[in-house]
Amino acid sequence: MSLKNIAIAVDQLINTLLGSAPDETLSAKAWRMRLVSPAWHVAQVVIDALFFWQEEHCKQSYFAEYERSHLPGEYRK
Repeated sequence: MSLKNIAIAVDQLINTLLGSAPDETLSAKAWRMRLVSPAWHVAQVVIDALFFWQEEHCKQSYFAEYERSHLPGEYRK
């Protein structure tokens, strides 16, 4: 059990409690919704600032979700 996996699970739980998809992180959603809503654009900027050591954190999170690269190999095509 890794701390990173626990953090992702908590992140996905919060996103689910906010009414979103249960397998999406807030970071990925912030990137996906940034052009739809000014509030999500602000969220994307804030989240990226919180993860300052990781360039374009929200964008990277979105593409990890899109490409399913965060899943075990047997779930990826």
